[in-house]
Amino acid sequence: MGFLKSVPLLPHVFDSLLKLWVFVSKSYLLDWFDEIEEEVLTWEGTSTSIHKYGGLQFNCKGKEIGHLHGNGLLDVLFTREIKQRLLNKGRIQPHHVFEKSGWISFYIKNYHDKAYAKELLQAAYQRVTQATN
Repeated sequence: MGFLKSVPLLPHVFDSLLKLWVFVSKSYLLDWFDEIEEEVLTWEGTSTSIHKYGGLQFNCKGKEIGHLHGNGLLDVLFTREIKQRLLNKGRIQPHHVFEKSGWISFYIKNYHDKAYAKELLQAAYQRVTQATN
């Protein structure tokens, strides 16, 4: 099934369908996604773009720090060491595709998850900004 992501625009169509499902079933999540985006964009050197496999990509100084899929799945890039520490805390999962990398996955399902998603993105942001200073 991995070959499907190479079909032009298919990941974006799929992500749009996920977002439509969220709109119908849990529309409050869309407001939370907007809040997360707005906060990240207040951090110096950040921008957003469309992720190549669908969703909203968060960038810091031109490097991806994470992306948010239309169903509330947040993927964030850390080092493997940081990932292991986060896994030990029990709130995140290994990335849904790249399990052996530093990528983590976190589902935003409730109000507390929204705050934790911001914390994860802030930690990734700080890692990138400290590495470039």
